[in-house]
Amino acid sequence: MAEIDGGRLAARQLKAAGIDVLFGVVAGPMIEVFAGAQAEGLKVVGCRHEENAAFMASAWGWARRRPGVIVAGSGPAVTNCVTPLYVATESAMPLVVLGGSTYANTLGVGGFQEANQVAFAQPGCKWTGSVDRTERIGEWVHLALARALHGRPGGVYLDFPGHFVANRVDEASAPLRERAPEVTRAHPDPNAIDRVAEMLAGASRPLVVVGKGAAWADAGPALERLVGRGIPYVTSPMARGTLPDDDPHFLNAARSAALAGADAILVVGARFNWIFGFGRPPRYSPDARIAQIDVAPEEFTSSADVELGIVADAAVAVDALCEALEGRKLASQDGSWIAALREKKQRNEAGLAALLESDAVPINPYRLVREVRDALPRDAAIAVDGETIMGICRTVLPSYAPRSRFNAGTTGCMGTGVPYAVGAALANPDRPSVAVVGDYAFGAAAMAIETAARVGAKPVFVVANNEGIAGHMLQDHMLPPDSPRIAALLPASYEKMAEMVDGAAFRVDRPDEIRPALEAALAADRVALVHVRLDPKATRSGGANYLQ
Repeated sequence: MAEIDGGRLAARQLKAAGIDVLFGVVAGPMIEVFAGAQAEGLKVVGCRHEENAAFMASAWGWARRRPGVIVAGSGPAVTNCVTPLYVATESAMPLVVLGGSTYANTLGVGGFQEANQVAFAQPGCKWTGSVDRTERIGEWVHLALARALHGRPGGVYLDFPGHFVANRVDEASAPLRERAPEVTRAHPDPNAIDRVAEMLAGASRPLVVVGKGAAWADAGPALERLVGRGIPYVTSPMARGTLPDDDPHFLNAARSAALAGADAILVVGARFNWIFGFGRPPRYSPDARIAQIDVAPEEFTSSADVELGIVADAAVAVDALCEALEGRKLASQDGSWIAALREKKQRNEAGLAALLESDAVPINPYRLVREVRDALPRDAAIAVDGETIMGICRTVLPSYAPRSRFNAGTTGCMGTGVPYAVGAALANPDRPSVAVVGDYAFGAAAMAIETAARVGAKPVFVVANNEGIAGHMLQDHMLPPDSPRIAALLPASYEKMAEMVDGAAFRVDRPDEIRPALEAALAADRVALVHVRLDPKATRSGGANYLQ
């Protein structure tokens, strides 16, 4: 009977599960996994750092609605994956890390890169496992993929002791799992749905809060039916695009007023954490009634005074709620509540008009984001990263397609924008993928531009260069006078990073140069970088804070 090594077994199981792209940094004892993936026809994205590889895999998985997979060597290679595992778990993105570990015959006596890798990974994961026999590798990979994907998605770590990877066994003794179970979506309690319908129908100021869980469940069509009854809604940053941002009921630009003024709130796939002010007064009315839909029942016990929690898939539950509302008259149907929020939205947006049109040199960051907004097609994947620029993008830059918005997420992790854009470009190569990142954020993962060029990904990186973390604000106002550059950075020529890999490179110093450069970058059909020199002293307008 033919023999097969453990690495090839892992690759075959990934292929059987429909995983066709693999990320990682080639290193022992996992070289057989990379070789096996190549032999099985998977696209292998070899990266320069495991952290970037894992962020790419997370974005690929989020966009494709399946686990992103990274293969890492031992010791520091796995510890480099701990941050992405934590980010993926907290941001509900499906990520599987397959990490090699020390060979059994050197355990406990100082083996090469020996570490308790499962212990390192465990606090940031929803599940960990360790291969115990080469023959069971297919089953272990099958388990890891399922744990990352089902329920609330998140990070999973599977440890591969090196001897099991290199070991060769008879193929007949190492079966694969050729199919995953068909998992139905969780349906809500009909009585609970009726209670929520009654709550929304009787409210004078109802509000729907949309989170990443709704995006993951593809709940957009159901939510469109629900809010189409005249109910305003707001979203978390990565839920943008679940419904198109030009939906007339979308009121993130009046978010503070909406949350504080609502007397009945339905939360769909979102959590009451810092992003939504913990659900506490005075951010919310103390008399507001709150119902929440989530796949994880533990979310219903939080700082918020949740009246009713419904354990269900977001799309199924909202569909059922729409049916329950049929024939009911809404107390809010006179439109005064949503009209008041739209007026607030218009006032907030009007306060930014001058910044969006600014012809100042150096360039105002609001003008840059407005130009990006006007240049991008509706189906673009957008990654944003930085301090000043990410806050402005939340205010100005819309999304129109589900699971197409990537940012720092629940953990507020910096350095994600560049690898997220590469992962999104690989997940959907027929759609533009654009990263709008500060110069500090770009520098955190800048060499990923070489990875993109080498593997044929074609993201566009818009580097908003304000010469530091939050421009010069921290350097000038929060450090002692005449401090050396700590928060401030050199005014580097970032466009040369694209030149280095034969990408399309553009430098922009004046506002009228932004749009031509963006259009040329989007049309370049290769990795591109648009370096925009911004005013280092420009800050976010106070009006931007309503989106935080």
